Amino acid sequence: MCDVRIALAIWARRHLGRNWSGEVRIRDDHQLVQSGPYRLIRHPIYTAMFAMYTGTALVSGELHALLAIAVLAVAYWRKIRLEERALSAALGATYDSYRRGTWALIPWLV
Repeated sequence: MCDVRIALAIWARRHLGRNWSGEVRIRDDHQLVQSGPYRLIRHPIYTAMFAMYTGTALVSGELHALLAIAVLAVAYWRKIRLEERALSAALGATYDSYRRGTWALIPWLV
């Protein structure tokens, strides 16, 4: 059975289509995706991945796993800031409006 976190990551990736990249990059014909999970969350793939890693760390019960989650949180937060800066520069008011109407990672929390 497919875990909801994996399903969220796959769903988000499918909605991104050609806009997906492993690095922060704005394409010439970049489109702002606001469908699927992007209606509520600006970074649903990061949400899914962070939830998967956090679940694994909690189940392991190891202190170093919790430390790894803290490092991962800092890394994701940095990448999110870079992506949002690039998208705001490329898409201007359109992205800024979208940003005000959505959550970065977890609805009603972050």
